[in-house]
Amino acid sequence: QVQLVESGGGLVQAGGSLRLSCAASGRTFSMYSMGWFRQAPGKEREFVATINWSGGTTRYADHVKGRFTISRHNTKNTVYLQMNNLKPEDTAVYYCAADRTWTMTKPDSWGQGTQVTVSS
Repeated sequence: QVQLVESGGGLVQAGGSLRLSCAASGRTFSMYSMGWFRQAPGKEREFVATINWSGGTTRYADHVKGRFTISRHNTKNTVYLQMNNLKPEDTAVYYCAADRTWTMTKPDSWGQGTQVTVSS
């Protein structure tokens, strides 16, 4: 397994941008598909985006398509989530996840989360 630590969350006004980072420990980072999930207060955790081991394939939830971009840097063991045109409904704790499969249905590892708050 890999250990994951997110950073980059914060408070931003609607229409603004944030970039989240997720640093992974271990030498097997490139073996994992990586993903971002989020959980808003009173709601279940939901999928946001995922990227395959090479970075060549990505998938997004419909509600973030065109606004969020996931990327990874395997030599730095880091995955990123660039979030543009943020909306108040994007407010949530954002979690990084690692999965040996592309499905992201049952990730092997989770980070501790980073809070993103978007004010209107």
